[in-house]
Amino acid sequence: MGSITEEKKTGETKGAPAQVVDFLSGNEMSSLAAAHVNFHLMGYYPITPSTEVAENLDEMSANGEAFVRLVPGDGEHGAAGICYGGTTAGGRVFNATSANGLLFSIEQMPVQSGTRYPMVLNLVCRSVSGPLDIRGDHSDLVSALDVGWIVLLAKDQQATYDMIIMATKIGETLDVRLPVIVADDGFFTSHQKRRVQYFEDRKVVENFVGPVAQINVSVNPSTPITIGPYMNDPDQINNKKQLSMAMSAAESVIPKVYAEWEKLSGRKYNVLETYRMEDAETALFIVNSAADTAMEMADSLRAKGHKVGVMYPTVIRPFPSEEIRKACKNVKALLVADRADSYGAHGGRMYHEVKSALQSDRDNKTLVINRIYGLGGKDFFSDDAKTMFELTFDAVKKGRVEIPYDYIGIDPGDPSWKPVQGTAPLTKEQQSPGILSVYKDEKTGLMEVKGVKQRELTAMPHRITAGHGACPGCGIFPSVGTFLKGIEGFVVMLWHTGCGMVVTTGYPNTSFAITYIHNLFQNGAATLSGVVEMYKERQKRGEIPQDQEITFVMVTGDGGLDIGLGPALGAAFRNHNLIILEYDNQGYMNTGHQLSFTTPIGHATSTSNVGTVGRGKTFGHKDSAQLFAACHIPYVFTAVESNYKDLIRKAAKAQHYARTEGMVFGKLFSDCPLNWRHADNTGQEVVQAAVDCNFFPLYEVEKGKTILNYDPEAKGKKVPVTEWLKTMGKTKHLLSPKFKDIVDGFQKEVDRRFARIKAMSEHPTL
Repeated sequence: MGSITEEKKTGETKGAPAQVVDFLSGNEMSSLAAAHVNFHLMGYYPITPSTEVAENLDEMSANGEAFVRLVPGDGEHGAAGICYGGTTAGGRVFNATSANGLLFSIEQMPVQSGTRYPMVLNLVCRSVSGPLDIRGDHSDLVSALDVGWIVLLAKDQQATYDMIIMATKIGETLDVRLPVIVADDGFFTSHQKRRVQYFEDRKVVENFVGPVAQINVSVNPSTPITIGPYMNDPDQINNKKQLSMAMSAAESVIPKVYAEWEKLSGRKYNVLETYRMEDAETALFIVNSAADTAMEMADSLRAKGHKVGVMYPTVIRPFPSEEIRKACKNVKALLVADRADSYGAHGGRMYHEVKSALQSDRDNKTLVINRIYGLGGKDFFSDDAKTMFELTFDAVKKGRVEIPYDYIGIDPGDPSWKPVQGTAPLTKEQQSPGILSVYKDEKTGLMEVKGVKQRELTAMPHRITAGHGACPGCGIFPSVGTFLKGIEGFVVMLWHTGCGMVVTTGYPNTSFAITYIHNLFQNGAATLSGVVEMYKERQKRGEIPQDQEITFVMVTGDGGLDIGLGPALGAAFRNHNLIILEYDNQGYMNTGHQLSFTTPIGHATSTSNVGTVGRGKTFGHKDSAQLFAACHIPYVFTAVESNYKDLIRKAAKAQHYARTEGMVFGKLFSDCPLNWRHADNTGQEVVQAAVDCNFFPLYEVEKGKTILNYDPEAKGKKVPVTEWLKTMGKTKHLLSPKFKDIVDGFQKEVDRRFARIKAMSEHPTL
């Protein structure tokens, strides 16, 4: 949270509660509102640009300034389930997400509205992938218009605070009982700071929202209930009619809550905000942060004699149809600006809904134009607003709309431009120098590898070339690059979203000299499964040469096997001929070092803060290698770049098994100097310390047999976990006596897990 920059207190009327003037971002105001409402629970999952909301709340909680229980989900779908469960248990629930995070959770949203359990979701609007773009537009927002949630719009940072508080009261009103989205614009509102006000005493907000109404509670044993039963005809349509009635009830509730908030805070909101519309002949209808720019241009055009105005809604579910009809009584031409397209509908969603509202007024003759703008976070400038107004002038002059639907701000580019090929395609011969030999040991029946010689391996070309934008010392590329030294022949790689993906493929450039595919965290394994099976089917049909071999590798990391674990396990059970490679850097580094399930207990991240109350991550680390070993796939291994011969040997075995028997899983321990907070030239020492203290044991599980590859104690290199913790800034607090209980428990668990691996290695039948 930003510190209070001005200790100025305000009150609109005598006796009104004191407010503090500050300079904060939309995400900070969202977190502050959540703390002031005192929500019981937040199920969350990090995604840019909404991630800061949970980070801020966690930091406040760590210092005893907020009391919201934060529960990390395994993905946005899981976070939505946590939230839904929390609402059934009779408490107030909050969440924040963006873009594909909303789409991943959207299956849960009609469940919540259909069973009438209120909560508040801060949607920090962002462009929906693909291709991947993390900046703000409304393509996520329009996807949520038909799931039965009330949708409020926060134009600016102040409105974000106000709307979240009002949304709580609106959604919990007895006749409504619906979940509410509060949408603000990614980066434009979420990250920029403005002068804002909030109540000095959070009790003012708690009193405004009032106590939680206990209705249909799942944790009242004396009154058991059934939630979400199976419904047949006509019960389902009756249920949806009730939901429609609740949304209609919200139409009268929202203005009343707005009026109560104005009386308390001095800040007035209308369902449809109008600017200089009293005598406007032409106008813009625009949503959220771009409205300020539109109003500035309206002032400029008014000064030149043009009668123009601006409308922007604060609510779009329920849609303010009547208010729009009233505002457009005398408007000759209206341009509806959409920051999202409805592909194939010949106009954006707001355009069609505004036109529908106006059509219900038989006397209305307004000419309506639609322009799509600002996709992918493209800035909306005064000139864009001017162009929009000029289109309305032209429509009035001609008495018709010549081009009802189009885009503003596109760049057609140069049709003669062709992408520059950075690296020539690697031939099979280049990728198959024949250095390594893989053979079966007749005694053990397991595979062995010869030829791991550092000097000779330099002949292997780089599949990931120089020029990527990784941080100095990043462990991803030494780890994955060393692994690829053990892979001969053609390779196709799929990378999950994450640091490794983001820094290598900034359009129109790529760092890959081989075929590269991207898909989101949660579905990479399923996607590569489809690639593999299509390849095999086309070979079967004679469309691809039978003797052509490709090694298929999926790379995941940055917590990708939290959200993506289910599909990855599915691929393992199906036993596709592919390799899943996890670079374990113990957090969501691409979004700012939030905790992952792989983060060890006690470690500090931006969602497991250390403070007067907070003690770092509160639960232990996930052992993904053992999870995949339990799937009984042909080969599982762990490796680190500091033991490069072991890593290359395992890569060669992985390729053999992926080609001949099925799926392989490999876990690479990959350091992150930026977020682990160590010097960027000490990465190998840091990861080796993790190996020497037995936190990250080096072993392989080949055809169900566990083989320990490195025993620090036998080599006289065993150290306590504190020696590893000393190497990183993120764990320095654990060296204090205050955290002795956590470190002792951590050491005990590390020893237990290593003893188990060692026992399995000594007893091959385990």
